[in-house]
Amino acid sequence: MTTTTGMPPELVVEGVHTVAQGIRAVILAAPDGRALPPWSPGAHLDVELPNRLTRQYSLCGDPADPCRYRIAVKHEELSRGGSEYLHLFLRPGTRLRVAEPRTTFPEVTPPGTLFIAGGIGITAVLAMFLRDLRRGHEPTLLYAGRSRASMPFLDELAENAHVVIAASDEGERLDLPAWARSRPEGTEIVTCGPPRMVAEIEEVFDDERFGGVHVERFRAEPRSFADDRRFVAECARSGKEVTVPAGETLMDALLKQDIPLGTGCREGVCGSCEVKVLAGEPEHRDLLGASEGRMYPCVSRSLTETLVLDV
Repeated sequence: MTTTTGMPPELVVEGVHTVAQGIRAVILAAPDGRALPPWSPGAHLDVELPNRLTRQYSLCGDPADPCRYRIAVKHEELSRGGSEYLHLFLRPGTRLRVAEPRTTFPEVTPPGTLFIAGGIGITAVLAMFLRDLRRGHEPTLLYAGRSRASMPFLDELAENAHVVIAASDEGERLDLPAWARSRPEGTEIVTCGPPRMVAEIEEVFDDERFGGVHVERFRAEPRSFADDRRFVAECARSGKEVTVPAGETLMDALLKQDIPLGTGCREGVCGSCEVKVLAGEPEHRDLLGASEGRMYPCVSRSLTETLVLDV
């Protein structure tokens, strides 16, 4: 095996196999067998597909394996092209362009963290939960799905005091208010799942006695904002001044001026396009909760006439 640093230009599909009804796992490796960039549990990949779509998939394999990444993809009935390609056309030997792993979850989760996954959302939390379990941090995983047959990676989870499986076809449902009442003060929540489930979790655990709710979403939910207004983006590094008219995203306006940006989900959920704000007040329309001095230009705009960006 050749060891190196940095992501190879392309990764090769080493294997594709079914892990649950309608869900396939994909194993990716470097064509020359080199070590891949390390990743933290909770990280995801931007994968550029041969049909020119870029999609984000959570890494759900073993971070200790230096040469392979594993992702899992659900075949969505209303696919936007990503899951359909991966299920119907992807074959071993296919080469894919993949960006280095990154995460929007905390790099470290404290002892006693409550992980909650719905269906394919297990891919986002599996590696974090298993890491904390191995370290003796006493985490708990609540894992809900339509049926056990549709829930991937059950074979990697032993049902015990740390793991609760709720399959709706068996008449089981997570009693989230009861779990909230039973959690000690300071418990942190890490979750990924369908929008309705995530919304309920955010409501139930919206209490100052909890340490916070960390969420990864499948896609953005419809929300309302004031009408778009024209503004100007001053690009400090490139020296360009870019006018962003109403009806055009800041990302598109910058790309037209050859300002390099990450372009992943374009929905404010993946974080690939984050930029630093040097002056002005952004209007945050993302679902990531941008930290102070940062914004995501794929959806966010400006509340001031001018934004100064570190691009």
